[in-house]
Amino acid sequence: MPTIQIDGKDYDTDTLSDEAKKQLSALQIVDNEIRHLQVQLGIANTARNVHVQLLKAALADPMVGDTIKLG
Repeated sequence: MPTIQIDGKDYDTDTLSDEAKKQLSALQIVDNEIRHLQVQLGIANTARNVHVQLLKAALADPMVGDTIKLG
């Protein structure tokens, strides 16, 4: 008998109504999507930081862009 806790109250998932089970399933899907998007945002932020550093280097020394090769 798995349980979930909402607002500090435990609920037995086996006894949930069909509507409650439907909403719980939708909530789990949304939570998974949020986690996925947070990972993608982390990747994008990392890439952005790299580009900022490369831009700063290029602004400081215009020849840097000729010597840095990525990928």
